[in-house]
Amino acid sequence: MSYVDPPAPRPLQPGETPPAPSSSDLLVPGGQTTTWVFNPEYQRLVDLWFQVLPLMEQLTTSLDKPYQMARSTDVWDAPVAKRYVQDIGEWRNRLGLYRQAVLTAISDEAADTPRWVPSKAGAPHAYS
Repeated sequence: MSYVDPPAPRPLQPGETPPAPSSSDLLVPGGQTTTWVFNPEYQRLVDLWFQVLPLMEQLTTSLDKPYQMARSTDVWDAPVAKRYVQDIGEWRNRLGLYRQAVLTAISDEAADTPRWVPSKAGAPHAYS
């Protein structure tokens, strides 16, 4: 079973730079330019994505092997085998929906969370 995963949060790339200073920086009291840092909240989402994806792959693989074996008449040829294949097929579908829901939630949160934040401010959260 193949999945089309939502876009993953992008980790900090080597050589990636923060946003360029804008002309509105001069409107800040004191005229100090803004210093940017990579958002720790965004980094947590990147880490979560790379933590969850292998677990989802492991669960998928653990269901795929018995599913393929149960479908083979070399292993099991009985009426109960058809029900077993249907049950595993339903579990695989549910796992696919669960995978989609979890990865979409992480992806949506990352899309709503800025990658860079001013160093003086706390990292904003998408739904705070």
